[in-house]
Amino acid sequence: MILHPTTIPGVVIVDIERHADARGFFARTFCAREFQAAGLRPSVAQANLAYNHAAGTLRGLHYQLPPAAEAKLVRCTRGRVFDVAVDLRAGSPTYLEHVGVVLDPDEHRGLYVPEGCAHGYLTLADHSEVMYQVSEFYTPEAESGLRWDDPRLAIEWPAEVRIVSDKDTAWPHLGDDGPTGL
Repeated sequence: MILHPTTIPGVVIVDIERHADARGFFARTFCAREFQAAGLRPSVAQANLAYNHAAGTLRGLHYQLPPAAEAKLVRCTRGRVFDVAVDLRAGSPTYLEHVGVVLDPDEHRGLYVPEGCAHGYLTLADHSEVMYQVSEFYTPEAESGLRWDDPRLAIEWPAEVRIVSDKDTAWPHLGDDGPTGL
């Protein structure tokens, strides 16, 4: 694996290192030792799959509150998505900044989103699938989120947002103090 730090501390692009021969290639997509050595949380409590029928589907921006705060390793296994992490850590020098990266199965790229960051994505192709390795169990009472179109975040989604769940539309815009509970 090749770990590429981004402009937000702890948010890391994870590329594979291919070992190819006539059959194709082999590559590690996760290694607990390498993650730990890079200061990333290597535990996995759940693996989740999200299937999206249509391009223009937006999921997010989601996070879980402590003590159930979670880190995620996100990959697109089918289709194409624009994946976003937003820093919500109070006192962070990159507070409320975001990183966006295109994920697709041909690149085999992943995005590591640490605890204290919100996560969301926009599908750029029909029939997109996204796999998550998550460090904590889903805890409904700890679930929270931000509006994907909050002007304070100024996320430039690369395509038209056409489908958003009622729950994701109902998340609040940021107040003057930012998100609560982090």
